[in-house]
Amino acid sequence: DKVYSLPAKKLTHIIYSFCHLNGNRLTVDNARDSTTIRKLVALKSLNPKLKVILSLGGWGGCQPCSDVFSTAGARDEFSNSTLALNKYFGTDGVDLDWEYPVIEGFPGHPYKPEDKENFTALLKSLRKTLGPAYEISFASGGFDKFITESVDWPAVMPLIDRVNVMTYDLVGGYATVTGHHTPLYSNPSQKESTGNAVQYMIRLGVPRNKIVIGGAFYARVWENVQDVNNGLYQPGVFKQSVDYLNFSKAFEGFDIYWDKTSMATYRFNRSKKLFATHDDERSLALKTKYAIDQHLNGIMFWELSLDMPKDGLLDAIIRVTENKK
Repeated sequence: DKVYSLPAKKLTHIIYSFCHLNGNRLTVDNARDSTTIRKLVALKSLNPKLKVILSLGGWGGCQPCSDVFSTAGARDEFSNSTLALNKYFGTDGVDLDWEYPVIEGFPGHPYKPEDKENFTALLKSLRKTLGPAYEISFASGGFDKFITESVDWPAVMPLIDRVNVMTYDLVGGYATVTGHHTPLYSNPSQKESTGNAVQYMIRLGVPRNKIVIGGAFYARVWENVQDVNNGLYQPGVFKQSVDYLNFSKAFEGFDIYWDKTSMATYRFNRSKKLFATHDDERSLALKTKYAIDQHLNGIMFWELSLDMPKDGLLDAIIRVTENKK
């Protein structure tokens, strides 16, 4: 069984993605999801310190969030259902992946200025209901507009255990110019990066020891990209994502490049005019070192099932953490 083969001993947290809203309540969508959560909790027999967290939302999965979380009664009902669900499954808390409060996220999903204070009120309700025994985290956009507008950082950070910063998709599927989707550092052509997000959050008073940075176990590919600058920062049309475990097959005929300023890998297929941007063992090792050197809470990634069963990206992360002990 796929779940039981997960490398539980190498992980501190598994965030189950995703649960959704049914009315005002956090719900698991079907029997298959319930079975998967039970199997994840069973992995604690291999690693008693492992935390299994239920996540709400995801890209396209939080359509009702702006409306539901705009009233105190609905927020409290959500918090009570979250506690009940965690007790039922024996899980360890909740992760909110609302993309996004205040600013536009998934096309057509409602958002409004009041989302900011409603998000703070939601976290207050959750902490009051869940108490100190359960973990609360949320997914943060890794780009300036989210960090500036979506969250009242001084109000929310005392309420939560950590913020998982999605320092990937920084050049997203709507972009008409290529770039690094998950770079460690900014460069003169691209401000958005892991380092940019982290340092901005620290300047806003977010505690280092509650910041988790993100790695990508997938590539983003653009087509119709001209052979200029090896395809980097050129006009193109987003084509697809490619899972890490399919890289060798998908990237036949690509030349591979390293941006030493951004600490980011990219590829270009000249004959097919295809450009790819992604993390790999090298970039993730450097991101992990950055998290350690900056005294952050850790590194997370989307998403475990995209990795190779062994000698993959998780192992590249683990090698760095073990060398630091």
